[in-house]
Amino acid sequence: MTGRVAGKLALVTGAAQGLGAASAALLAREGAKVLCTDINAEGAQATAAAINAECGAGTAFAQKLDVTSPEDWKAAVDVARTAMGGLSVLLNNAGIGVRGNIETCTLEEWRRGFAVNVESVFLGCQTAIPLLKDHQPGSIINISSIAGLIASDTMPGYNASKAAVWMLSKSVALYCAKNRWDIRSNTVHPTFIDTPILDGMTKSTGHPKEVIMEKLARQIPLKRVGEPSDVANAVLYLASDESRFMTGAEVKLDGGISAM
Repeated sequence: MTGRVAGKLALVTGAAQGLGAASAALLAREGAKVLCTDINAEGAQATAAAINAECGAGTAFAQKLDVTSPEDWKAAVDVARTAMGGLSVLLNNAGIGVRGNIETCTLEEWRRGFAVNVESVFLGCQTAIPLLKDHQPGSIINISSIAGLIASDTMPGYNASKAAVWMLSKSVALYCAKNRWDIRSNTVHPTFIDTPILDGMTKSTGHPKEVIMEKLARQIPLKRVGEPSDVANAVLYLASDESRFMTGAEVKLDGGISAM
């Protein structure tokens, strides 16, 4: 443990698994207190319990959070205030895929994608900024996707929602800077990462996971699918004071896709 985020107080959404769980664990290992939130309350509690077992009791806490609910957001920020003593890092990680091309994507799926992927970031930033102001320097980290920068004909809903996260984050960055608050706002843009989402892809296609992984890897110049730790390392940098001069920016974790 090198303490790169020693003393930081972080709230992580989607912490029950995947990128959220990996990021919460790494932040804790590097000295932060972490509030693990997820609509899956048992999963969030399991992540917090694993962190406390590794890093010591009182390092991590858990709270159920439906990121589309303003009331849940207020409750989560209140828990951050009472359980951890405040908030200095907000990681908006929760998100979902949006199925279908422009002809097959339903309006219901489109709206659900924007609610979970975009409205969650809006609500999180709006609710957390008052507490972040009390614990500067602060850092808002929003997980977008390389699909928010590069379009595909097969997923307009996902492309549009993740692009919205990108622009929303820049607006938040400029707003905080204009008000002379030491609160940064940046985005992370992963490509395919080996998370439970890929397990869902395996089930939907009927192909073995290794076949899916090989197919995805062929699309990436580095010829491998990313690991949750790849994203967690970027989150750690953005949460730490090492990134004090970085705001309104994007970190591409795409194995070189955007260079083509």
